[in-house]
Amino acid sequence: MNSQDAAKRSHGWKSGLAIWTGGFFLFETLSGLSIWLLPFSLTNQMLVLWHTVAGILFLIPVSWYTFKHWRYYRRQLMTHIKLFGYVGMFIAIACVASGLVLTWQALFSPRISYFWDRVHLYTTLGLVAFLLPHVVLIAVRDWRASGLPEWEMVTKAVRGYAWYSASTALLFFAVAFLAVYAYQPTPLYQEFPEDYSYKYGKDRPFAPSQATTATGQALDSRALAGSHSCGTAGCHEQIVQEWEVSAHRYSAMDIAFQKIQLTMANQNGPESTRYCGGCHDPISLFSGTKNIFTDTAELTSLAGYQEGVSCLTCHGVHETDLKGNAHYTLDVPPRYLFELEYDSKPSEPVRLARDFLIRAYPWHHVESLSKRLFKAPEYCAACHKQFIDEEINAVGWVQLQNQYDNWRKSHWNQPNDPTKTIECRECHMPLVASTDPASGDVLDYNRSADDGKHRSHRFLAANQLMPALLKLPGWEEQTRLTEQWLRGEFEIPEIADKWAKGPAVSLELIGPEQVEPGDSVRLKAVITSNKVGHDFPTGPLDIIQAWVELVATDQQGREIFSTGRVDSEGFIEPGSFIFKAEPVDRYGNLIDRHNLWEMVGVRHRRALFPGFSDTTDFSFGCPQLHLDTEGAPPEFEPEKSYALPAPGEVGTIRVVAKLQYRKIDQYLLKFVFGDDVNLTSAVTEMTRTELTIPVVSPGTRRGKAGGE
Repeated sequence: MNSQDAAKRSHGWKSGLAIWTGGFFLFETLSGLSIWLLPFSLTNQMLVLWHTVAGILFLIPVSWYTFKHWRYYRRQLMTHIKLFGYVGMFIAIACVASGLVLTWQALFSPRISYFWDRVHLYTTLGLVAFLLPHVVLIAVRDWRASGLPEWEMVTKAVRGYAWYSASTALLFFAVAFLAVYAYQPTPLYQEFPEDYSYKYGKDRPFAPSQATTATGQALDSRALAGSHSCGTAGCHEQIVQEWEVSAHRYSAMDIAFQKIQLTMANQNGPESTRYCGGCHDPISLFSGTKNIFTDTAELTSLAGYQEGVSCLTCHGVHETDLKGNAHYTLDVPPRYLFELEYDSKPSEPVRLARDFLIRAYPWHHVESLSKRLFKAPEYCAACHKQFIDEEINAVGWVQLQNQYDNWRKSHWNQPNDPTKTIECRECHMPLVASTDPASGDVLDYNRSADDGKHRSHRFLAANQLMPALLKLPGWEEQTRLTEQWLRGEFEIPEIADKWAKGPAVSLELIGPEQVEPGDSVRLKAVITSNKVGHDFPTGPLDIIQAWVELVATDQQGREIFSTGRVDSEGFIEPGSFIFKAEPVDRYGNLIDRHNLWEMVGVRHRRALFPGFSDTTDFSFGCPQLHLDTEGAPPEFEPEKSYALPAPGEVGTIRVVAKLQYRKIDQYLLKFVFGDDVNLTSAVTEMTRTELTIPVVSPGTRRGKAGGE
């Protein structure tokens, strides 16, 4: 070794490109390990951004240095140091390539590839395993030669390289830390408004709702809002489109809900509407706005009104209880950088950074928003189980709708046997073909991680009225599917082998084999709940109606008898068979405006338990029928007798029965929209059945002794 070699070595260690390359690799490696090993934090998010930016900015100079380094040493003899360098170089190429792929995916794809993410991680560890020894062994070799006077400059150069490389890495980190210091995140939790009313006690700020937050504090409304951004980010577009027209989305903007809530506020004070807010309007409830009267213009601009049960409301629930009335605890996960800022002041660069972070650093997003709890019927029970008590009606506890316990006690619930059980999500969130990043699920017994499906967020049920009234995007399709659902025509392959074919609720007519003119025709209608997982109908039975419409005609199409028709004003004719509840207040007055805060009991309730049947009887007189249409009177009057033809079959009675359904009865519609509005709730024919009864000459009916 001579002084010329020492000078070359010293020059190599002092090279600015070498120092920047060393500092770059040190920063990229340490920041990558921090992102992998340390918990989700503001600092780690900023490191993700700067890790990516630095990687792109220094890609060309680092690549140029690597090429020059290889070209200089490629002709020298192979040693263990050189072998480490070659392996490290190939690993570095793979690391850079995987990093570029991940950057592209995070910018322009719905999700990053977990394969490339693993490649990037393993190659980072490979750099530690090979490039670090490569550099350290060279430094140790040159350090050992420091006993020679001409190599003192090399020793100083090695020390300088280590110092400046470390300083360069620290400079990179300093940029990230300064950005963290400069960024002022919007607090998720906040104080209640100064004029907030603690009518039910400071320890129960959201009462009479059972819902609460993890800290008991109010939330910034943006902490639960921004559902549309889940779609505009290019990730969950299909799911957001489904949710956008669902009952969960319009739970607060529902016109009937708003009218009833205003009436409740006027009678009981605005604080009482918190009772409704936990399920219908959680954003407004948790942000402390259900405290004072709000005019319509301001109301419609609130995030709670626009989003109802938002994405983060459902996905932020971390604990539920079977008590009902929104008995859940909401714990909003820490948000990504720029999420709330973009919601307040949309900006394309801010949106790009926000979306990039969620896709490039997805583990927090996945783990905090995907929980096993969502798959349990007990999760749905928090809202789909309702009661009122003394705080509301000033009298005492009364059970209202209770879909959860209906299901729990039914044959659809077979504990510990998922092959025989049908749960809430399997019906109301059926699997649909999907390219969504959330597709696939290994936690369901009949699914896999790559099944290419997600659970529909339409939450199909039984409201075929409100999507049309609100003119929500895609309301026509939602209404069509809802009507299919009500008729039992909606196919759900994953549970097709668990439930009956045909209508959701079947209807059968039982009548006599024959009748004679003048007989009393007696019919029995049998209504059976085949596919419904809870009571039918369910929900607020004081406003929902399901009834039997029956029409009997003679062989010439002339009407003999009818019941269950809807008149021109939208009311079902009196005396019809109706599945409905009739709640009353303390004075025995009918609750007909959904004024449940006055309810103390029920004077009548009729509904079908899952798998059970109910019956109703109809009877009417068989008229003296006439077969000769030319000789028949111009006005058919069934109570009169007409000449009969020869003995034998003289005619027929055709009976058509329909099971009809509508979401809101006419009394409530008139209360909501006024008497002058010509509006009635859409009626869905769930199923129909027919029966033809022969009419025979007097004395010829089968089974009648002596011709009597």
